[in-house]
Amino acid sequence: MRETVHRHLGTLVAAVALATVGTAAMVAITLPGTAGADTSAGARGGTGAGQGPDAVRPGVVEQAPAEGGKGTGRDPLTDDEIRRAEKIALNRRLPTTGENVDGGRGPQRLSADLAEPEPGEADEPAAPRRADIAFYDYKDDTLVTTTVDLDTGKVERTGTQRGVQPPPSRAENAEAARLLIASPLGAGLKADYQDATGKELTSPDQLLLSGGIYRAAPGAQPAVLDQCGVHRCVRLFTKVRNGPWIDTRSLVIDLSARKAAALDRG
Repeated sequence: MRETVHRHLGTLVAAVALATVGTAAMVAITLPGTAGADTSAGARGGTGAGQGPDAVRPGVVEQAPAEGGKGTGRDPLTDDEIRRAEKIALNRRLPTTGENVDGGRGPQRLSADLAEPEPGEADEPAAPRRADIAFYDYKDDTLVTTTVDLDTGKVERTGTQRGVQPPPSRAENAEAARLLIASPLGAGLKADYQDATGKELTSPDQLLLSGGIYRAAPGAQPAVLDQCGVHRCVRLFTKVRNGPWIDTRSLVIDLSARKAAALDRG
């Protein structure tokens, strides 16, 4: 893995450098207060850029408006609505018997989305707002999806499926990286991080992470990954913060079994 990653690093470092040059050139053109300014005026005894009556004033960044407790119509769910829907969706059984990605009590929340309107409600301005909350229960590898009416607080329906694997959440990507860093298979990742930054890699917080679900295919992986698809397995795409990518695509982390494995090279 080490040599492959290093070649990948060298290519991306060069690409990042070129991208940085391009960005710097663009910033030099568009920064407030410099467009159209005569930077030589001060040397000639003039008022200097940004001081004349027609100077461009610096932009002002305003704070985003405070988010209300409840949305309207087809507005995205507010934070308050998500918290309330999650609390309602977690019935008496799941908080005590479910298990999240790091082995804690309660299932792992994957997503919270505004539900599509029911038939006949599409043109109703006062149609109920509903939330679809998806959890993954690592206790028995099941996906639990619950629809909550946010107006009444009623659970309208709950579905449980096995072998259905939505994209991993941010918390799952972080846990996958944590397991990889702790695994002997993470030695190459840590070495390349050291080469890129001069620092030791000890935490997922030092990386920018994205991930995809890995499903087992006949003959395409070692036997330890044969359950991927029933188990929740992730391939990570890792990037040094403010730095290059490190290629970890040949590694798979089985979050259900809490172990990492390298794909067979064909």
